[in-house]
Amino acid sequence: MKIKLDRIISVATLTASVAALLLVLKKPAPVAEPLPAPAMAANAQSFQNKIDQLEQARAQGQSGAEVRLNGQEIAAAIAQASGALSNDSASEAANNTARGAVNSGSSTGGSSDTPLSGDLGAGEPSVKDYQVNFEGDVAKGQFLTRIAGKDVWVTLEGHLGSKDGYVTFDPTKIKVGDLEIPVSLVNDQLQKRLLEQRDRLKLPDNVGGLRVENGEVVMTNK
Repeated sequence: MKIKLDRIISVATLTASVAALLLVLKKPAPVAEPLPAPAMAANAQSFQNKIDQLEQARAQGQSGAEVRLNGQEIAAAIAQASGALSNDSASEAANNTARGAVNSGSSTGGSSDTPLSGDLGAGEPSVKDYQVNFEGDVAKGQFLTRIAGKDVWVTLEGHLGSKDGYVTFDPTKIKVGDLEIPVSLVNDQLQKRLLEQRDRLKLPDNVGGLRVENGEVVMTNK
């Protein structure tokens, strides 16, 4: 009887392991729909224009001015910073925006350099196919990375904010593939990782605060 019981436990353990592996390798539902390159480029330019607006407001002595960024603009900025969005597409969008500004008699200013960096550096895990979305005050991010030689989707949900000039993230949900992982198991390691990458989480000098509200990122100037 003991042998049969051990056998049942072994089979059950193996079945659970296989099921977990299948869930890990399964592609989850996307947090946002992918955009075509022209729309991505236009959103990247829109992101930069809004960052420039904060700088212009600060230059004019307006403290506490704010801009609102949607998930498409944030995703496009990340794609541009990580090299997933070609410079040609971004330049074309910028030229189209500039032509529209001239035709309407308005102008835009500020640097064209994005304040975000997608460079993960040597020895870092490969991360690609960023997807970003916001619902209420919750930020949702999804990306593809390699774990043990396999492409695996990682999905994060949580609260995005800022403290002392740096972006903060408090996760409320973590999934690897389609398998949900208890936040308590990985949060300490995640926060340690974020601390190691603190320089890359620094807000632009003209940004005083950041929060998620009504499905948008709200940035305020200093």
